[in-house]
Amino acid sequence: MSAPAARRKFKFIGCEIVYRECCHLAASTPHVVDVEFLRKGLHDLETKDMVAKVQQSIDAADATGEYEAILLGYARCNDGLVGVTARTVPLVIPRAHDCITLFFGSRNAYREYFDAHPGTYYKTTGWTERNVGAVDGEYAQPAYGQTGVMGKLGLAQSYQQMVEKYGKENADFILESLGDWRKNYNKFLYLSMGVCDESDYIRRTQDEAAERSWQFEQRQGDMRLLKKLFWGEWDDDFVIVQPGQKIVARNDDRVLDAE
Repeated sequence: MSAPAARRKFKFIGCEIVYRECCHLAASTPHVVDVEFLRKGLHDLETKDMVAKVQQSIDAADATGEYEAILLGYARCNDGLVGVTARTVPLVIPRAHDCITLFFGSRNAYREYFDAHPGTYYKTTGWTERNVGAVDGEYAQPAYGQTGVMGKLGLAQSYQQMVEKYGKENADFILESLGDWRKNYNKFLYLSMGVCDESDYIRRTQDEAAERSWQFEQRQGDMRLLKKLFWGEWDDDFVIVQPGQKIVARNDDRVLDAE
C-alpha cells in the first residue's frame, strides 16, 4: 500500500460566484486550504483597480508565511488579472477566459458549448445567490457601483432609477441609444453543480426564461478543473506564476501565462 500524499497548505482567493463549490472542495481536499472570497463584479472595474484589489489580498496572504501556494479562483476576466504578481510563494490560476469555464470543467468543454449555443446566459447557485441588489426580477447593479466602468459610463442605475432621475421618455431613449444587454441573449443555461439543493434556483431561472420568452436548458456542471486546483494537480490547464513573475494574457490557447 502506497503512502498517502503529503498534506500541503494553500490559500484560495476567488470570486464569490464559486462560493459553494469551493467551500465544498476546501472541505474535501486532502490538503488544508484557507478560503477568501472577493465580491462578485470585480471585472466591472478598470484593470488597474481590479489588479490592485486582488494583489492586496495576495500580499496579505503571502505576508503570513503560512502557505505553499496561493490559488486564484478567477479567469482572464476582462484582463483584470494582467499584472498581478507573485511575491514569495507561487500563484496558481486556471487557463480560462472567464469563470464560466470553472463550471464546465475545461476550456474545451466551454468553448464547444459556447460556439454551438450563441446568445446563452449562464446561471449557477452563485449567479443567483450573489446577485446582490436585484429587485423584482431586475439584475443587480454593478457591485462596485460608481467606481466601476459601468458607473463611470452612467449605467450603474436600474431602469426605475433612470425613470425617477430623467423621466420615462428620457430613460427609454437612453436605453434605446446605449442598447439593452439582454437583447443579445435568447437562452438561459443552468449548470447544476450538485453541492446543495438547487431546485429553487432552477425553478426561478425557468420562470425568468418564460417571462423573457427565452429558451431554458439545465445541464450537469463539472468541477474537474476546480478539483484539480484544490487537490494540487496542476497540469497544463493551469499557470504557475513563480515568485517575482506576473500574470500576462496570451491571445492563443494558453489564455494566460507568466513572465
